[in-house]
Amino acid sequence: MPSPITIPALFRMKRQSEKIAAVTAYDFPTAKIAEDAGIHLVLVGDSLGMVVQGNTNTLPVTMEEMLYHTRIVARTCRQAFVVGDMPFMSYQTDIPAAIANAGRFIKEAGAAAVKLEGGASVSRVIEALTEAGISVQAHIGLTPQSVHQMGGYKVQRDEERLLNDALEVEAAGAFSVVLEGIPADIAATITQRLQIPTIGIGAGPHCDGQILVIHDLLGLTDRHVPKFVKPYAQLMAIGKDAVAKYVQEVGSGEFPGPEHCY
Repeated sequence: MPSPITIPALFRMKRQSEKIAAVTAYDFPTAKIAEDAGIHLVLVGDSLGMVVQGNTNTLPVTMEEMLYHTRIVARTCRQAFVVGDMPFMSYQTDIPAAIANAGRFIKEAGAAAVKLEGGASVSRVIEALTEAGISVQAHIGLTPQSVHQMGGYKVQRDEERLLNDALEVEAAGAFSVVLEGIPADIAATITQRLQIPTIGIGAGPHCDGQILVIHDLLGLTDRHVPKFVKPYAQLMAIGKDAVAKYVQEVGSGEFPGPEHCY
């Protein structure tokens, strides 16, 4: 059985130019698919607000909901490194609250680390969490929790600000940083400047790793998917066909057949 992925292993992968493969997962089936496929890192993302709960953004997701889903995923994964996503307003109010909430992901939910959005503006929070013994993954560029401030889901092109954000979160102690919605050349520059791994989503091929929402990867959605998504299956269509066939067979009496009866 392969050894569990750790933060030193992620750093080694960056040094050796081995790409890090990451996905989101939210429950036993999605975590089991990712784990059994050999994924390196699983993020229990607050994106569950959209792909699981059907909201239009991630803002309504609560701490209790995130802890619930993280607990399931952490229980499922034995090799993959599990990160719990801190939801909106769980770390923005003050540092003691951020430490207490982040600690719950580790102590109660079994995550190995937490993720929070923001660059220089949250560097003090990252530093405080790190000093408290909580590993932090940062997230810069297009940050969905700031969707209203950004005026929508827009590509971020301010290279000076993005590089400064990346350097700030690294200096504060983040063990990696998600780069979202950033032009590939800017993401390449950031990746070259940092000692910590960069995980891209809509940030081109030069990051140290990539992450996709597993529902997008599997085609388990009928919502619009961004340009950077590559569906590797079409499970929504397959599922609809299967259920439609079930409805037809129940109606015709074909199911259940003799082989399904005791």
